[in-house]
Amino acid sequence: MLTILVSYQALLIGIGLWAKRRSETHDDFLIGGRKMGGVVASLSYAAGASSAWSILGLSGIAFSIGVSAIWLLPGTITGHIVAWFFIAPRIQAAAAERRHVTLTDFLIDGLSGWQRKSAILIAGIAIVFCFSFYIAAQFDGAGTALAHEFSIPTEVAILVGAAVILVYTCLGGFWAVSITDSLQAIVMLVAALILPVTALVTLGGLGPTFSALSDEHLALTSGNVGWMAAGFLIGMASIGFGPLGQPHMLNRMMALSDQTALNRARFVALSWFVIVLSGMFLTGLAGHALLGEFLGDPEELVFQLAAELLPALAGAILVVAVLSAVMSTADSQLLVAAGVASHDLGQSNSRIWVVAIGIAAVALALLLSESIFSRVLFAWNALGATFGPLVLQRCMRRPIHENAVPIAMAIGFVLTVLFYSLPNTVGDIAERVIPFVTGWLVLWFYPKSRDKRPD
Repeated sequence: MLTILVSYQALLIGIGLWAKRRSETHDDFLIGGRKMGGVVASLSYAAGASSAWSILGLSGIAFSIGVSAIWLLPGTITGHIVAWFFIAPRIQAAAAERRHVTLTDFLIDGLSGWQRKSAILIAGIAIVFCFSFYIAAQFDGAGTALAHEFSIPTEVAILVGAAVILVYTCLGGFWAVSITDSLQAIVMLVAALILPVTALVTLGGLGPTFSALSDEHLALTSGNVGWMAAGFLIGMASIGFGPLGQPHMLNRMMALSDQTALNRARFVALSWFVIVLSGMFLTGLAGHALLGEFLGDPEELVFQLAAELLPALAGAILVVAVLSAVMSTADSQLLVAAGVASHDLGQSNSRIWVVAIGIAAVALALLLSESIFSRVLFAWNALGATFGPLVLQRCMRRPIHENAVPIAMAIGFVLTVLFYSLPNTVGDIAERVIPFVTGWLVLWFYPKSRDKRPD
């Protein structure tokens, strides 16, 4: 087990050393020189979008609330479909023509004066703030995996996982992150097939699995009825807004080399999401059917099942898959946050900011006690509401008043933080829907002036 883990981490660092030779310029380090192929871009996008919540969080929530967790899947997958078929061709073409390096470049193109400065500042604050929580959740997931398998303190495990991520991200930048993410996406795909299939075979198939669940776990709306049920469904499905505004995912589209690469990327990425999300949803249901209400953290379900159902070698591979899910998002987000600081805000060297933001995320991981699922969804919602409406408007080529850009961004971010701090609504509909829709309405109905953005 230890040999597999150490070998895998050494491989990641080796990829970082290899990629260092391809990261000589500023554009190379932050966006791979816009020469990314379709398979690498799509797999790194998929892995970066998934994070620890796909393996630990989704299986844990399915274990806890049952069949009603299914509504996370169509919402999320629909968001990725919109991203790849509507946003990707437009943002890739704009990045190639206008030499954009970050998502902020795309969003502020054509702005000037205080509107440009305000939009850059708001984008920087939102990305660094949200990614600090997001990355902290990934480090926490890595710590959970390592601590569970090696019986070491979680704090030590978090520090070890974070150190590996920082090393290869600083060495190779975008290329290192993208290649390692692609490798990790493949490992995650294998894990998402092995564990649910093994669990279902043990139970005797889907029929016996569902028969073993209680009526509460078979409810499609988690016990909600009427308007409460509608709110629950909308809240769960609205997670699909998130992919429209995630900087660490959209920059993979900006990095694509051409239309051929884009066409290939669409198929690979969407197929990956269907398989992995469905697999971990079934893992949660099968886990409940097998284990019942076991005492412990639902987000450790995969380890419990692996220990009971899989041979030692397969269990070791599964732990590596969890660490892959963690690293594949943490490294991408570290790089994007560093790019915001160094490129958008003009603050010194990108590698210095990778380390600084990494240290801040480690501190949050050690100090905060919330679940991985909760932290990731907060950051996912906040980034989606801050950037998603503006990304859609830009891609629709609608005229936008310059004043509306920073206002809409600020409203999306502030409202998400506000609703997150208040008691939860059914399906978290307030946090997931209202900020996004409000920001979009500001952009749509603000009195129009001629948009200075180049055609």
